[in-house]
Amino acid sequence: MPSSSPAREHPGATRRHAVQRPRRRGPYLVALTLSGLLAFTGAGMVLAYQSVQGKVATHDLDEILGRGQDAAGPGGSAGQTPAPDDPLDGRAYNVLVMGSDARSADNEVDYGFAGGMRSDTNLIVHVAADRSRVDVVSIPRDLLVDVPSCPLPDGRQTAPMAAGSSDNGTRFNAAFAYGGQTGDVAYAAACTILTTEAMTGLHIDDFVVVDFDGFVEVIDAIGGVQMCFEDDINAPKANLEIHAGCHRLDGDTALGVARARVGVDDGSDISRIGRQQQLFSAIADEVLGSNLVTDTPALFRFLQATASSMTTSERIGNLSTMGGLAYSLRHLDTSHVTFTTVPFDWAGNVVVQNADGEPLWESLRDDEPMVLPPAGDDEPHSGNEGPADQEAPEDGRTDGDADESTLDARTDGADDLLAGARA
Repeated sequence: MPSSSPAREHPGATRRHAVQRPRRRGPYLVALTLSGLLAFTGAGMVLAYQSVQGKVATHDLDEILGRGQDAAGPGGSAGQTPAPDDPLDGRAYNVLVMGSDARSADNEVDYGFAGGMRSDTNLIVHVAADRSRVDVVSIPRDLLVDVPSCPLPDGRQTAPMAAGSSDNGTRFNAAFAYGGQTGDVAYAAACTILTTEAMTGLHIDDFVVVDFDGFVEVIDAIGGVQMCFEDDINAPKANLEIHAGCHRLDGDTALGVARARVGVDDGSDISRIGRQQQLFSAIADEVLGSNLVTDTPALFRFLQATASSMTTSERIGNLSTMGGLAYSLRHLDTSHVTFTTVPFDWAGNVVVQNADGEPLWESLRDDEPMVLPPAGDDEPHSGNEGPADQEAPEDGRTDGDADESTLDARTDGADDLLAGARA
């Protein structure tokens, strides 16, 4: 973890940045799916399979977005007969993984009340068609983006929102808040997918949303996770206080590490992304390096916690599909799993995607090895608490000509949700 340093001003938006984490263990999703596959093929746990499958909350993404199933992608075509082990065999695969802190009554006691939904962790996971590599791109929550019109469960559409160019612009995690303003996680994910597709030109095949409570249960089910820290961390808003050194973190502490922003390092979402990537790698190391697969009771607890923590689209939420995908990655060398972050320039207390983004997205669209941006200046961002405390933007949010089927993005408490998305 980077050491804390005195605040320094960024000289405008001329510097380019991207957090790169190449040659790290596979992402959390790969670890979970691989464990699931080995559990059910090695132990023959048919009843356990049924029990775990019933805990996964799945949703028909294609129905929500009004698009046909199995859209063609690089390396495959609609209607292609897949291999029996991997229903997605022969095609590149993109899944959007989101960490949601929609608060339950229990964790409101620990973390404070915050109405609505937020997604402060957003990862594009790209699996190559030949299963030779996995590329993971973190999307900063404070990245300014255009949010397109999104569907709501009652048939209405939200009004599109313009990115803007300053602290009062539209941040990426506003998509989750606005799509989920009725409380439906699947529609929150769908709006985030539409925003991601518009920004990248990628087709997102599936989604996985992991919630607060489930994350805690998963970490506790594997007996905690080992992490080392160079400095003390005191982040009251994340309910986290930890001393420098190496520690085995329980679920609540690991969640605090994943959430901590205010009062840690430079207080930016960018520094939090670096810690989150370290945590995800530590989780994968723990799962893949333990005897979890051969310890049936521990494995079952892990799978139960994993399943109950996830809301997914139908395909990836099917454990057979999940297991088949993991099995197809069984020979993947960890040097071919790469983390990076959307290339960005600072714009006050927010960030904007810069010109290095397009080569990155083009390589993923073409299913080629990910084109990493040039090594960035990793100087910490010196900001204040502006990203969390700015008032909701007044521009680029409404559609005065919208008919009754279009929901003004600022109605029904949506401004409150957006303010929460900045916390």
